Amino acid sequence: MPTWNSRGLRGSALEEYINRTNEKYLAHGLALIQKIPTPITPVSIDKHTRHITLAYFEQKSTVDYIGAVQGIPVCFDAKECRTDTFPLRNIHAHQAAFMKNFEKQGGVAFILVFYSSREEFYYLRLAELLQFWGRMEAGGRKSFVYQELDTDFIFRPSGGLLVPYLDALQKDLARRD
Repeated sequence: MPTWNSRGLRGSALEEYINRTNEKYLAHGLALIQKIPTPITPVSIDKHTRHITLAYFEQKSTVDYIGAVQGIPVCFDAKECRTDTFPLRNIHAHQAAFMKNFEKQGGVAFILVFYSSREEFYYLRLAELLQFWGRMEAGGRKSFVYQELDTDFIFRPSGGLLVPYLDALQKDLARRD
């Protein structure tokens, strides 16, 4: 069984915060966002507790969340970072490809990064991610640092919401116009 600080439980609190925020957005008619479960195939199940003890992923996951905000299709992934350096290896090439294709279809794709040491969130626009990704592919840094981020997209819990990302989405949309 994983311990509380294992890699297997990392991000579960972040997902819970996002899920609660999404529930409030739905209750107020602002958005319909669903968590996308990662499909697994159980290999071993504990007979007494009926918990899966060993499983493998059926396919590569795409993003954590997908839905619509006021008629705009959105998809995003949630990542947690304990330091000011975010390793790009935490984002897989197939995820970036999915998000690029999602935007080609008229949607908006982004990543919510929680900087736990700062207790701050960052709305990482796909265009910004692709800049960092391109730098990495050209032989540059395999990460980006907090100081490189656009301060307009840094936010904290507010207004009774744990992860109020709709304001950042609105800024993202305004910059696209």
